[in-house]
Amino acid sequence: MAKTNESTTFPRDLRAVVTGASTGIGAATARHLVAAGWYVLAIARRADRLEALAAEIGCDLLAADITSEADVARIVEAAGEVHALINNAGGARGTETVADADLEKWSWMYDVNVLGTVRLTKALLPSLRTSGRGDIVVVSSVAGQRTYAGGGGYTAAKHAERVVAETLRLELNGEPIRVIEIVPGLVHTEEFSLRRLGGDQASADAVYAGVPNPLAADDIAEAISWTLSRPHHVNIDQLVIKPLAQAAIHKMHRTS
Repeated sequence: MAKTNESTTFPRDLRAVVTGASTGIGAATARHLVAAGWYVLAIARRADRLEALAAEIGCDLLAADITSEADVARIVEAAGEVHALINNAGGARGTETVADADLEKWSWMYDVNVLGTVRLTKALLPSLRTSGRGDIVVVSSVAGQRTYAGGGGYTAAKHAERVVAETLRLELNGEPIRVIEIVPGLVHTEEFSLRRLGGDQASADAVYAGVPNPLAADDIAEAISWTLSRPHHVNIDQLVIKPLAQAAIHKMHRTS
């Protein structure tokens, strides 16, 4: 594990693990938490992106894949004591109908969004328990609340991830661990739609075309930081965040 910018003066009394930290909401969350005084271990598969983030904000990093048991064991070893786990890693692949479902894409979405969240949460629960004030943040989606044509694989995975968060909250009741679900609507990040649409930049741009002021990664990261900053007896169970232009997952105002 590389460590950079050791002259950073932020007090690091609380320790957080952030997954999917190489870009988008994950990278923005790492920035916000470090600025708020957290020690952050940034996790993603792309070491070069993590190294650039670490050089920028002074976090620790570990290139790892949350779908790998061996890599999850490395994360646990590198993290040490943990007060917060931000399960942000995830993504969508494809827009095929159920009739034309690409099951490899469906399997990937379930493995990353659901099993990855469960695998790392399970592995870090002992540390979260012994911390005396643990937080588990699950970054889900409005796709976990509603369905839409062409989104079967992604909405199925996000519905499952939401249920994981709800179940955890029941099972951990009485323990000093909060379970916080962050539910973003349309967020314009550099990679989400591009990856979903197989690298087709024009199609990815069309997702956001004409939408006045879609959310940015910073909007979600700021919300995550805020929920974690509440007194520990205050649990923000679920926070739904959509741009003003989005009334529902299927209802979007566009100017053109």
